[in-house]
Amino acid sequence: MKQDLLTFANWTPEAMADLLELAVTIKQSPASYSQVLAGKSIVALFEKPSLRTRVSFDIGINKLGGHMVYLDSQAGKLAGREDAVDMAANLSCWADAIVARVFSHSTLEQFSTAANIPVINALCDKYHPCQGLADYLTMYEQFGQTKGLTMAYVGDGNNVTHSLLIVGALLGCNQVVVTPEGHEPDAEIVAHATTLAAKTGASITVSNSVDAAKGANVIYADTWLSMGDDTPLATIKDKFMPYQVNDALMTLTGATHVMHCQPAHRDLEITSALIDGDKSLLMPQAENRMHGQNAILTHLLGAK
Repeated sequence: MKQDLLTFANWTPEAMADLLELAVTIKQSPASYSQVLAGKSIVALFEKPSLRTRVSFDIGINKLGGHMVYLDSQAGKLAGREDAVDMAANLSCWADAIVARVFSHSTLEQFSTAANIPVINALCDKYHPCQGLADYLTMYEQFGQTKGLTMAYVGDGNNVTHSLLIVGALLGCNQVVVTPEGHEPDAEIVAHATTLAAKTGASITVSNSVDAAKGANVIYADTWLSMGDDTPLATIKDKFMPYQVNDALMTLTGATHVMHCQPAHRDLEITSALIDGDKSLLMPQAENRMHGQNAILTHLLGAK
């Protein structure tokens, strides 16, 4: 029976730990996995622009011995040209998996229903699971563990926030989410992450005060406006500037490292000094997108 990866919300702590371990192993011994996708073709369908996701999937699939077919739908959303269910059913005739970066989570759900091959969420409006795995792989490499540490996300509660909450809870990493009022993460996802955290001993905190991030090991930033949001920056800048990730925030919290999923807007949500400084984990995060995704592909498509 095929398995999709639309979110890690339905995973167990044990399965999440195993996947993280697999990512570490693949990164350390890539030659041992060079034929995992031999003879397999993966369709990558993108409604949104991408640098890290597209390149890391393309090169990563190649390193696993597979072939990626890139479909660019940026000129127009899928809706209106062809029903998502028909597209997924057609792709299932030829491909071994579908990687999709879409505007709406409902598109992925339709793909999942219609496709008899695995569907992987490369980003949607609700989740970014591949990013979440890469981030905790980075944290694991830096600290030698995830359990018992604290990650504080500061900014807009969005798809990245949701996946960080879920994956972190599964791995036993304490979660603090600090947002301006009205920009909190989805309450249902927070509640689900809290349920998962109860199984691993992690804590979940959601606050509008940056003081809540005191004691964090890592501060995590993301853009104030998600891709595709045409809200003028000027209308939110005053609200978000007090939540800028900068040296003052690092001193306040005592955090030793800073993370950002990129693309980053320098000197808005995060300062250039932090991006380029010795506390930055941005490039390891970017590199680990490929290794985390290769673990996902190996888990879903590799020989059991």
